[in-house]
Amino acid sequence: MPSDWCYINNFAEPHRPRALCLPAGRGRIFRRDMERFIDDMKAAIPSAFESDEYRSRKNVIEGALKERHENAFGALQKRAAESDVALIRTPVGLALAPMRDGEVLSPQDFKALAEEDRGARAEAIERLQKEMEEILREIPRWEKEQREQLKSLNHEVTRFAVGHLVDELKAKWSDHPAALTHLEAVRADVVENADDFLQPDRTDDSPLAEMMRRASKGPDVFRRYQVNLLVDHMLADGDSENAEHTAGAPVVEEDNPNQPNLIGRIEHIPQMGSLVTDFTLIKPGALHRANGDFLLLDARKVLTAPFAWESLKRALANKRIRIETPAEAIGWVTTVSLDPEPIPLDIKVVLLGEPELYYLLNQYDPNFRELFKVAADFSDETPRTAESALAYAHLIAGFTRTEKLRPFGRTGVARVIEHASRLADDSERLSTHMSSLLDVMREADYWAGSAGSDIVEALHVQAAIDAKRHRADRIPERIQDLIQRDILNIETDGARPGQINGLAVSQLGHLRFGRPSRISCRVRLGKGEVVDIEREVALGGPLHSKGVLILASYLSARFAGNEVLSLQANLLFEQSYSGIDGDSASSAELYVMLSAISGIPIKQSLAVTGSVDQHGNVQAIGGVNEKIEGFFDVCKARGLTGEQGVLIPASNVKHLMLRPDVVEAARHGKFHIYPISTIDEGIQILTGIEAGKEDTEGNFPIGSVNREVANKLKALSRRARAVVMQAQSRLIGMANGKQPEHPGGRARRG
Repeated sequence: MPSDWCYINNFAEPHRPRALCLPAGRGRIFRRDMERFIDDMKAAIPSAFESDEYRSRKNVIEGALKERHENAFGALQKRAAESDVALIRTPVGLALAPMRDGEVLSPQDFKALAEEDRGARAEAIERLQKEMEEILREIPRWEKEQREQLKSLNHEVTRFAVGHLVDELKAKWSDHPAALTHLEAVRADVVENADDFLQPDRTDDSPLAEMMRRASKGPDVFRRYQVNLLVDHMLADGDSENAEHTAGAPVVEEDNPNQPNLIGRIEHIPQMGSLVTDFTLIKPGALHRANGDFLLLDARKVLTAPFAWESLKRALANKRIRIETPAEAIGWVTTVSLDPEPIPLDIKVVLLGEPELYYLLNQYDPNFRELFKVAADFSDETPRTAESALAYAHLIAGFTRTEKLRPFGRTGVARVIEHASRLADDSERLSTHMSSLLDVMREADYWAGSAGSDIVEALHVQAAIDAKRHRADRIPERIQDLIQRDILNIETDGARPGQINGLAVSQLGHLRFGRPSRISCRVRLGKGEVVDIEREVALGGPLHSKGVLILASYLSARFAGNEVLSLQANLLFEQSYSGIDGDSASSAELYVMLSAISGIPIKQSLAVTGSVDQHGNVQAIGGVNEKIEGFFDVCKARGLTGEQGVLIPASNVKHLMLRPDVVEAARHGKFHIYPISTIDEGIQILTGIEAGKEDTEGNFPIGSVNREVANKLKALSRRARAVVMQAQSRLIGMANGKQPEHPGGRARRG
């Protein structure tokens, strides 16, 4: 069971308050007991000092000093009179003067005396002066003795006034040694500072006098006996002896984990133009509140708050909470403050954040892996099954209650679940990003209300999805407008060799959208190179360059056999002015290269996406839904002919979660989606000509695409060999014939 923690005054070192640990729920009781003790003390001490007994004893002490004064000066005055010397009081103190017949002599009369008489009187005055000085030297000692006696009396009276109050508290808290130690310290401090509790002289009640009295007295003298309850585990309405305490420390979540909110802070109050503080102004942090249990923190917020991360690590490593200001943390302390006693720390801290943050901290912070040893990587999606769909429906119903939304009908629930699959980019998965779903549900509730419906149906959910996209689709609409105005060249009908529509996906914030791009290829005699123009101008990323190299490997392995490729193919993304990366266009680049080599045109009504391996297998890519919808929007704006469509990897079929209008067009045959597994399947759809398979002798069927590609590559190889032979012949002829003369006049011979 987590304990209550308090800060109490350290009477020996006030700048270092002591931490007091009490059982759960007992801290508030102890604080209340000390408050009652202070109230009782405020009444008991003044009452004790106003009693007749105290006044009598005080008068006796003060009378003794007065009597001592009178006796000493009386004896001195008597001895002076016997020597005809008078002891008189002057404005500057006591003085001795000669007298005769009871009258003080004037200087003229003193000079008129006989010389022998003057000498005797002067000697007597000198002797009496020494005795008077001795008495005056003793007076401070007598007054000190009186003060000690009065102080001892005050201690005795105060001890009697508060002793039974402290004893009652000690009896109640006898099972807590730390509390008993503090109570004894309180008793000793009250007795030692009894004068602080007496009512000051208030003959001057002006505001200035009151302010000066407060300044001289300092803060409220009773504050030092208060209890600063830092961590309280009693129920909010518990304030009695039998009040219940919490079953355990709650799981604490700190939304703003800066350094003061984590480890606590020391507040100050202005007084007489300066800032003062004491232990009652110590405030707890999240580590105090969660001590003994769990603390949830957003890792990114902790890392971006100044000094918070280092303070958190220090507390966890040392297993104690030490309150310090940021200035103290970096050694820039310029003001006097408190140094509270550290509190032992027993806590489990849970950092929540992206996986990237975990791996970065694990890599670059040597203390991280020692302090945070347990990693839990949660998936942002879950399998879509009948059970999970039912759980989703229950979750939606719960959100409608907590968010006070209209109930969702069957179609509304189904549309939300479909949208969850769209967010997961997988028809067999559901997104667990609840914030995105809640946003859609809230907006769907608005559209239902606007339509006057008491139930949220699918059309309201769809309206919310469409409205959210419409608010953010300025850039996609701009691109579509450029395509429709033929500023961006994208063809959707006819057939052309060496040109194809590729598909790309872009992301702006939370919005992802697809856009078609024209990819072209030109082929000529060369050294077997596939030139990636994007890479040559530093616009192609490494993954795209990897895909292009795979194309060269595929061509060499399938068509060249034991020969060397003798072509140079230049690949280019037309009207591309930004970086390109990823290998999702590698299949399109291979198709357009095959078309350029063979001269067979490709249908421009089709667009292609998918990566390819060295064996010609088409592999899955990301963003398939957005890519299909991007090309569909272009075709729809120009008019759907029933010939348009998209080629996608067959392995991406399970990821299809398309917009309703795309699904409707495909259902009625106005738009087609072709899942393919190999390059041969794709090139046959794109050209309308059979791709062709090799026979046992390695030949492709006559009239097939692959036969045309193989023939053109062989023709290039023959041409390359002919060029090489012609060059060799010229060299041989030059070697056997007359050589050109050297400019120096001599013939050069090989």
